[in-house]
Amino acid sequence: MARSTCALFSSTTATVILSIFRLFMWPSLFVSAFLDDPSTIILHPPHAGSNRHTMFLPLSSPPNSSRISSFSGGGKSRRHLQKSDTPRPNARMALHDDLLLNGYYTTRIWIGSPPQKFALIVDTGSTVTYVPCSTCVQCGKHQDPKFDPDSSSTYKPLKCNMDCTCDHEKKQCVYERQYAEMSSSSGVLGEDIISFGNQSKLSPQRAVFGCENVETGDLYSQHADGIMGLGRGDLSLIDQLVDRGVISDSFSLCYGGMDIGGGAMVLGGVSPPSGMIYAYSDPVRRYVSRGGNSPYYNIELKELHVAGKRLPLNPSVFDGKHGTVLDSGTTYAYLPEAAYIAFKEAVMENLHNVKKIRGPDPSYNDVCFSGASSDASQLLKTFPKVDLVFGKGHKLTLSPENYLFRHSRVHGAYCLGIFQNGKDPTTLLGGIIVRNTFVMYDREHEKIGFWKTNCSDLWARLHTSGAPPSDMSPSSSPMPTPGHISPGSKVGSIVFYMFLNLRYSNLEPYINELTELIAKGLHVGISQVYLLDFTWEGNESLTVWSITPPKPDEYMSNTTAYNIIARIAEGEIKLPKRFGKYRISNWFIESDPSRRTWVQNYTSMMMIFILILIFGVAGVVGWGYWRQRRPGGGVMYKPVDLGVSEQELQPL
Repeated sequence: MARSTCALFSSTTATVILSIFRLFMWPSLFVSAFLDDPSTIILHPPHAGSNRHTMFLPLSSPPNSSRISSFSGGGKSRRHLQKSDTPRPNARMALHDDLLLNGYYTTRIWIGSPPQKFALIVDTGSTVTYVPCSTCVQCGKHQDPKFDPDSSSTYKPLKCNMDCTCDHEKKQCVYERQYAEMSSSSGVLGEDIISFGNQSKLSPQRAVFGCENVETGDLYSQHADGIMGLGRGDLSLIDQLVDRGVISDSFSLCYGGMDIGGGAMVLGGVSPPSGMIYAYSDPVRRYVSRGGNSPYYNIELKELHVAGKRLPLNPSVFDGKHGTVLDSGTTYAYLPEAAYIAFKEAVMENLHNVKKIRGPDPSYNDVCFSGASSDASQLLKTFPKVDLVFGKGHKLTLSPENYLFRHSRVHGAYCLGIFQNGKDPTTLLGGIIVRNTFVMYDREHEKIGFWKTNCSDLWARLHTSGAPPSDMSPSSSPMPTPGHISPGSKVGSIVFYMFLNLRYSNLEPYINELTELIAKGLHVGISQVYLLDFTWEGNESLTVWSITPPKPDEYMSNTTAYNIIARIAEGEIKLPKRFGKYRISNWFIESDPSRRTWVQNYTSMMMIFILILIFGVAGVVGWGYWRQRRPGGGVMYKPVDLGVSEQELQPL
């Protein structure tokens, strides 16, 4: 696993650390557990707050390591016995949070009967999935309540057997995981039904996962509940689902771009879009230092180009030790010393109208520049393009957002998000490299595909229409799209469109009830929910809703707005059958609190009009009274034949 947060790493530590167990899982499969032998070594890049240059890559199990048990047929994988053209469903899921603000992306899963919800960090560098357990004696306060096995009628502890590490009583399988930043997770193994949300075509499945009893370090303090491992391993979620034959041997991730949170994830296969760039991924890569297969996603990186010019590097520089590893759970990217120096110098030679400045934290020697545009789409005017060249000459072009992060203290300043990996010759490509890139991990065909696109828009399309990525046109300059919140932006309200399979004449009597149900599903007060507009055609109604802050003329925090959008996207608005089926087609942010809603504006206009009318009538009455009492006063008559034009009442 590769873990990192938004804080900056130091530049010296490179730690090798013991991993007792490797397990990967995610919704869906009834399969027994296997554990790695305690001698398994892991090199791992830590939280961004710990050390940018430390690296953990679990080495594969030695010959006596545990294998998958009899639940899957004696350890023999069935994935290669399946026909790849057999149609299978997939799980399409939203990603939340932000790579640099949070240090990770999370997705939502539901475990147990009735289902309990969890926010898990998606991590291709890990083969273990776990959530905090209600029996945890040392767990931090996370986003959701801990998993309660006693509350799930379908939970089963994984009983001790020869294929796992057992607890002291020799009753239940256990796991332990340690990371370079000195955090750790340990607990017991169990199996239960895991669901992927109501936007997934994949039905709930049984799977093995870890139930945490102790966590330390950053794992204790992080907001996310746990980890979803997406690496290679017999107990990874992908492997469990594939071995059972419920999905094809593939999954995809798409991270939002600079300043854009969220994205999309697909467990299972999708039609690859035209123009996708592929890199070979060797599933049985041998480590240079010892024998063993890699549980991680290695790619054949041959060359680096900056501003169209190849860096003078031998291709072997990218194949040292653990090779080139693609790890979604690591925030930044790390190059061997020679490659990093050449890359940094080439970038600096191709800069325009910027000044080198100190980094946001004086503790670290970050390479930063000021004087660029604050608009991420304009960065190519200042910073060069970078090309990753894979085997067979396939080239992936990176935009500046794929190797820069914003300076947190200077407006219009950016820092290199690619660092030297200490003296370690391993190349690690973290999440920053694949921002606004649809990455397809085609494990069946041993390749990884890259396709530049707008990942936020990709999720909106997947969410609303279910269209595969190949139906979408790539965007060369991805821009923020509605529904995702840039850091520092102000949220005055959230507007979304709801289609209901119900005539409006039948819906109108229940508008107040619908308003209450929306408020309940989104965890907001009923006074915050407004119907902006509605229309209908045949038996379908379109309603437009606005969610506002509790107090007028105030802004909503970005965290609150993200949570509301997540609930909208995940279908947490529950409606009785009389409302028929509904779908959300779009949502966006209104930044101006003075432009709240049509209802509020209309109400304000009416109040102003009523006040003007009251004061106007009072003025007329007072003027008439004064005219009656003035000397010689009285009604002023006009000749009956005087032409007076009719005055039409103007619409309010």
